[in-house]
Amino acid sequence: MTETLSRPTADTTQITVGIGPIAPSDVVAVARHGAGVRLGDDALTEIARTRAVIEALADDVEPHYGVSTGFGALATKHIPTERRAQLQRSLVRSHAAGSGAEVEREVVRALMLLRLSTLATGRTGVRPVVATTYAAILDAGITPVVYEYGSLGCSGDLAPLAHCALALMGDGAVRTADGELKDAADALRENGIEPVELAEKEGLALINGTDGMLGMLVLALADLRELLVVADIAAALSVESLLGTDAVFADDLQALRPHPGQAAAAANLRAVLTGSAIMASHRGPECTRVQDAYSLRCAPQVHGAARDTLEHAATVAGRELAAAVDNPVVTLDGRVESNGNFHGAPVAYVLDFLAIAVADVASMSERRTDRFLDASRNHGLTPFLADDPGVDSGHMIAQYTAAGIVSELKRLAVPASVDSIPSSAMQEDHVSMGWAGARKLRRAIDGLGRVIAIEVLTACRAMDLRAPLEPAPATGAVRDALRAAGVAGPGGDRYLAPEIEGAVQAVVGGVVRRAAESATGPLA
Repeated sequence: MTETLSRPTADTTQITVGIGPIAPSDVVAVARHGAGVRLGDDALTEIARTRAVIEALADDVEPHYGVSTGFGALATKHIPTERRAQLQRSLVRSHAAGSGAEVEREVVRALMLLRLSTLATGRTGVRPVVATTYAAILDAGITPVVYEYGSLGCSGDLAPLAHCALALMGDGAVRTADGELKDAADALRENGIEPVELAEKEGLALINGTDGMLGMLVLALADLRELLVVADIAAALSVESLLGTDAVFADDLQALRPHPGQAAAAANLRAVLTGSAIMASHRGPECTRVQDAYSLRCAPQVHGAARDTLEHAATVAGRELAAAVDNPVVTLDGRVESNGNFHGAPVAYVLDFLAIAVADVASMSERRTDRFLDASRNHGLTPFLADDPGVDSGHMIAQYTAAGIVSELKRLAVPASVDSIPSSAMQEDHVSMGWAGARKLRRAIDGLGRVIAIEVLTACRAMDLRAPLEPAPATGAVRDALRAAGVAGPGGDRYLAPEIEGAVQAVVGGVVRRAAESATGPLA
């Protein structure tokens, strides 16, 4: 379960960043699909207006935090005018202290877009040239190199954002639009972008935000919206091929517990199972089974709870997208005030909450996969769905792979936000660890997609073994799409890893969902 450095696909769209909040879809477009970026005229006007406030304070004999003082535990030290440019350079260079693996391109582009959105509000007090240059770097597809470790999530994602600010200054390493590693100064020059010499307040404005953890949350929400639909499809495949019942998914039964996510999941299951001859084959009085196992019967309850958790997280993300996070900030009436809005707790909590939901959905999926492989529970199928049990092992070890992933997902569900290591000589004595929560959620979502893929792979094999009984139009379409993608049906043992990977790509690439919806219409 290793993460790869993702590169955005070509996109001719250009997103305009104005005073108002960025839409989640715009974050995905810029981060993942390479959409361009420009600043709106409203943003440029407001940025210029509030910069005048900062410049007036810069000439004041009284010290003002972030304008004419040091930072953090050094906030009481007054910095003379002639040394303030050096102060800003020193701030960015010292805070660009990340370590470890290189962070994915889509994450860096997301955090840069969100920092630009905060600059565009005018609440940070930077000069227009800072914001326009930041936008130009994004628009050119230049991506600063950011490292895995360095953020405690308070004061925001300092180290990751500092690496981005470093590139604005023409320092550090970046990747070009085609992924080539270069010095920032060379990449800027080749794209006709002048490096910026930072003035008062601007270093703080570039590094003091929750943009990294928020960017990863927005991307995670987009991924989970898709995966939870596919989890419903996978559950339907399993219910059908394990000769379960769809009666428990009836609308009136689900309405007795009126959670919206549960209703949506049950509706998906009903739609996907409609018209199944496999289901019809055991609906008569000869069927002696009373109730299905929980992993089949309770799928809407678990998948629905995950959906409702996602919607709560989306609400938090929406509020954060509308925020202007910096310290100090220029208020609407022109005051410059210190604050604690950079603390990542609101985002950190929901990142952890989502990791719990991901682990549970994957755990239930793995249990359904396991039922297919046990001849005492799979209702007439061969042990491990093997072609020649004993000689062949069938999907025995595919379940091991799913189980290993689920075990890791349970570890990743341990909250990061309950941890706190004081920093900055006890000035920053409580931190959110939101960046760490976001990093582990990305890994968890990768694992969830793999576990669901193994269930789809196994359920489609079992479906074929139920022949000549015919599946539902939707489940049959999923099986056919998997076969068209090069994932073969039942037979003797083969090299299984490529087939698992083929199923993973069908799940995360939208093939499974599109196939099901070709029969059902749009699923919720």
